[in-house]
Amino acid sequence: MSTLRSQDRGNNLRRSAAIASITLAAILLLLKIWAAWSTGSIAMLGSLADTALDLVASIATLTAVWIASRPADDDHRFGHGKAEAIAALFQLVLISISALGIAARAIEQLILGSRPEAVEAGMAVSVVAIVLTLLLVGWQRYVVRRTRSLAIETDSVHYQSDLFLNLAVIAALALDRFAGIAGADGVFGLGIAAWLGWGAWRASQAVLEQLMDHEWPQEKKDRFLEILARNPDITGVHDLRTRTSGNRDFVQFHVWVDPNMTVRTAHDVMDDIEERLHRELPDLEILIHPDPSGHVDEHGRAAEDVLPNTCDVEAYLAQRAPEEGAA
Repeated sequence: MSTLRSQDRGNNLRRSAAIASITLAAILLLLKIWAAWSTGSIAMLGSLADTALDLVASIATLTAVWIASRPADDDHRFGHGKAEAIAALFQLVLISISALGIAARAIEQLILGSRPEAVEAGMAVSVVAIVLTLLLVGWQRYVVRRTRSLAIETDSVHYQSDLFLNLAVIAALALDRFAGIAGADGVFGLGIAAWLGWGAWRASQAVLEQLMDHEWPQEKKDRFLEILARNPDITGVHDLRTRTSGNRDFVQFHVWVDPNMTVRTAHDVMDDIEERLHRELPDLEILIHPDPSGHVDEHGRAAEDVLPNTCDVEAYLAQRAPEEGAA
């Protein structure tokens, strides 16, 4: 029951962050359409394009969060968590397209030598955008800490880059108007495009890792094994497999138990292991296979005992090899 309540709270937080980002993007889109039309600034146009893509991406994020929050069903036994990674991948494609478009427009402006107008209005819109974006990013970071949502985290990358993007717009307009530096707007437009491209590349790593069922980071595995090692009824763990889907973690492993245990006792031990793990990792999906102590059917790394302070599986395998050969 506590796990279900935790999932409901997480789902509500993710939805609130997605709705907040849609609302902000819609407000900024209207402001920047007016500012881009008034100033003719390439930097502002780049900011407008980014905000338009933010709105589309945020709608995709809300859709993905809704799908990912649905419980597992007969067709999706592991849940719908990867909808978040798919939405994040969609966002990254949009960011990349935006970066290429902004870069092309900036190069065109540099060649033609056009300059922005109504600079003060454009700067005022950028200041408003910075204040509102700071509020949103703060809320998104809180939600990501609580839920580990990949879609919200990727969406937050957009808005964090927007902070620098809006600062760049202000700098470009100020340099052009007050310092009289021709081409500053186009140069900053190229810088904005490069920044967006770099942000998309960095964010893509986490997205691809989740879609490819990449193993947990080593420090996360170490924490899991530390909790697991507290159970006195298991003497070893091997064939540990981990992955993440959306905000859900999945783990499966083999444990060594006393070979003289009855099936009922072994079942109770497995339940106790799951209960201990869920107390500290409530959203973890667990699959355990019990083996008699010292028994290993796997080979290579899967056969290695990964539980801290347990016996050496390689020694066991070396001892068993002559017996299997004789048989």
